[in-house]
Amino acid sequence: MAVGDVRERVPLGRGFRWLWAAYAISSFGTRFAFDAFALIAVLVLHAGTGQVALLSAAGLAVGAAVAVPLGPWVEHRRKRPVLITADLTRCAALLTVPAAYALDHLTFAHLLVVAVTVSAADIAFGAAAGACLKGLVPPEGLLTANGRLESTSWTATALGPPLGGAAVGMFGPVVTVAADAVSYLLSAAGIRAIGGGEGRAAAMAEPAAGKGPSAMAEPAAEKGPAAGKAPAAEKGPSATTSGPPRVRARDLADGWRFILADPALRPLFLNTVLVSGLIMATAPPLAVLMLGPLGFAPWQYGLAFALPCLGGLVGARLSPALVRRHGERAVLRTAGTLRVCWPLGLAFVHPGPTGLALVMTIEFGLITCMGVFNPVHATYRLTRTPPDRITRTLSAWSITSKATVATLTGLWGLLATVAGPRTAIAAAGLLLLATPPLLRGATARPGASAPPT
Repeated sequence: MAVGDVRERVPLGRGFRWLWAAYAISSFGTRFAFDAFALIAVLVLHAGTGQVALLSAAGLAVGAAVAVPLGPWVEHRRKRPVLITADLTRCAALLTVPAAYALDHLTFAHLLVVAVTVSAADIAFGAAAGACLKGLVPPEGLLTANGRLESTSWTATALGPPLGGAAVGMFGPVVTVAADAVSYLLSAAGIRAIGGGEGRAAAMAEPAAGKGPSAMAEPAAEKGPAAGKAPAAEKGPSATTSGPPRVRARDLADGWRFILADPALRPLFLNTVLVSGLIMATAPPLAVLMLGPLGFAPWQYGLAFALPCLGGLVGARLSPALVRRHGERAVLRTAGTLRVCWPLGLAFVHPGPTGLALVMTIEFGLITCMGVFNPVHATYRLTRTPPDRITRTLSAWSITSKATVATLTGLWGLLATVAGPRTAIAAAGLLLLATPPLLRGATARPGASAPPT
């Protein structure tokens, strides 16, 4: 069923409600701890600008590199144990920060290792979550489900940073890291509560070439052993005599091969990776400009980006109705084009209330368009990807996105140092205006299928 055929009242089920709750808790925890490592580096370790930039870029880049083998490895394993393991890994890694701080042993290298660990676990979680979502929700409910997750993300982004900033002011910089760790523990408990088998996508998964049925095809007993091993209670040869296929070197690139071979996913992939990278690359120069020469107070800077996130909630709520009325392809192209028209205006920010209002207006417009685009994009990507390739595809997508953000953030930091923050912001804005043509081939004609696998 095409995304444009969805109806308003699609039952999403108890399993999705638990997944949604887990996502909401961890999303709020992450936003509550927004920029916590940068604050700790500056306030506790007295790190300089170069070290803070390294912490941000290296965490993304190295985490992405570490995650390269995770996609093929996770593909053939039950997804919920992977989700729980990723949550517990992030929880344990983050808890070492307040522990080291309390013992006066916290170092910059420690923060860097934790950042890399969390980044790699983020990628594994995101890839497995996509497959889990497709298994829990009927095809006609995917857009509704993605819209709810998108709304939750923007709500957490609007509320988390201001509350986290207040908590840092009252209790110190490590308190938000501890809260984020607890949120991952609660998320793991929520995923554990889903119960039942691995769901629809698992049942649809095709055998891996030359290896027999994949682990996704086996219903997962919730109290079974660790990911990748079938519960002893299950019958049949696949449960007793065969395990997940061993990851080969060529499997590491399967996700990229599938994306680049698909005539619709390839331009969508290039567009989303470039757009997210260029938008994120402007964040450090804009922060330097607003908090430095323009003289905005930290609370004004936080307000300028927190309040417009309500636009993401509005956009996510609108996206199903827009798809029903105008169709999936039209919404992807229109919202995808409109979202890149805003950032260039940030180069004209100026001091005072009108400058603050300018930033908030631009961010509201940008985020509203993203709120419409993101659920449709996520749904389209899931429906076009075969069940036995979802994890590898989403891993490749996420790894490339994180690596691109890290690379462009470093390059734009250098450009801002040489030419000034306004020039760097304007350059990113102009390049963003050149990205919409990539969306022309991002949706196949109705009824077109993904390339054979």
